[in-house]
Amino acid sequence: MTLSSTARSTTALSSTARSTVTRLRERASSDRADLYAVLDAGLVCHLGLVRDGAPVVLPTGYGRIDDTVYVHGSTGAGYLRLADGAPVCLTVTHLDGIVYARSVFHHSMNYRSAVVHGTARRVTDADERWDALHAIVEQLSPGSWEHAREPDPKEMAATAVFALDLAEASVKVRTGPPSDDDEDLAAGGRWAGVLPVHTTFGAPLPCPELPEGAATPPHVAER
Repeated sequence: MTLSSTARSTTALSSTARSTVTRLRERASSDRADLYAVLDAGLVCHLGLVRDGAPVVLPTGYGRIDDTVYVHGSTGAGYLRLADGAPVCLTVTHLDGIVYARSVFHHSMNYRSAVVHGTARRVTDADERWDALHAIVEQLSPGSWEHAREPDPKEMAATAVFALDLAEASVKVRTGPPSDDDEDLAAGGRWAGVLPVHTTFGAPLPCPELPEGAATPPHVAER
């Protein structure tokens, strides 16, 4: 279990104009636990913001603590200098299957997705920054915070951390077989179904600088 998966709010998701699902509403969920599940299972988020009058979407690591998502980056990154107090949109998507229908119009995907809207807040409190970086590291590589060297003051000074509240978010999920038209079902002769998609980890590749025969730690070997 990661640090980010420990706290669960029972407050339903908001239904603001920009967080309300308008198409295929039956795939939307208002259960905050579903939002946590999508976020906690992810490795990469996409952060959207406006830079120099144009939209920019950036892939980055993240972590969750309670009802806040954190992202981080170098203090020298241009987009981070713009982010404090700016409206942003953060998304996480899991592709679970390719849906093959009898017609190309009904081809689809099985997926789980979360979209979070809000205002980025630069984290300046030392304790919150430390906890946020802990959550980000553990989201991507559980067990690493206890195994690796912790950041020193110089590294902390070079790192910007931003928080995004989960007050305004939506979740959308598709599961199951294709949804074909009756005439295509009656016609027959074409295969339809789902090709599952799974994210898996391969065998760890040791750094060449490690001593020969160095053991792979359990938090890496057992993922």
